[in-house]
Amino acid sequence: MNKIRILVADDHAILQAGLEAMLNAEADMHVVGSASDGHAAVRQAALLQPDIILLDINMPGLNGLEALEQIRAQAPKSRVLILTMHDDAQYLRQAMANGAAGYVLKQSAGKELLTAIRTVCQGGVYLHPNHARALATPPQSAASADAQPSEAVRRFQLLSEREREVFRLVALGYRNSEIADRLSLSVKTVETYKSRMMDKLGLQTRTALVRFALEVGILQKTDSSTD
Repeated sequence: MNKIRILVADDHAILQAGLEAMLNAEADMHVVGSASDGHAAVRQAALLQPDIILLDINMPGLNGLEALEQIRAQAPKSRVLILTMHDDAQYLRQAMANGAAGYVLKQSAGKELLTAIRTVCQGGVYLHPNHARALATPPQSAASADAQPSEAVRRFQLLSEREREVFRLVALGYRNSEIADRLSLSVKTVETYKSRMMDKLGLQTRTALVRFALEVGILQKTDSSTD
């Protein structure tokens, strides 16, 4: 069995050790490295190229949201799960906009975290239903709200099949180069499709795109209420 290779980035030594023990006890997981600050997380991600990176937000030197952007550039195939104590829509939106593949609260770490890791490793996005609803709700400061779900579906149906494929991969956090590889297209062609479908949908940011994807059911909303 090919184990899921995991990098744990958290500045709390006791929590980090506990996470490593829990993950290594799973038959399909293996912790390949750890980091206790943001800069170290970026270096370790570039060196190890893990499948999954568990990334805390509050870390010295470089916080997790800042590190996330650099990690996406240094380890483009790694999927990043934010593991944090912050149950805050602002942090959630920023994390997803920066390319996170999921968001898990530390107080829920356990079976939910294992589910999140496996979901993200298989190409999905993990959000607790409460977080999915928060992400789907535009900030109060937004002047124009997204269209109602029925309207969103109607707009989505205007996309071509290829534009829908690009839309889904962008929503899942894939970079243009990764999308090009998966769809056997050039990066320039992917950029053209991406620009075209964003114009058709009236979207300007990845955060808005993720909210739209949740509305039309493109992203998986994992329900852990049975945990």
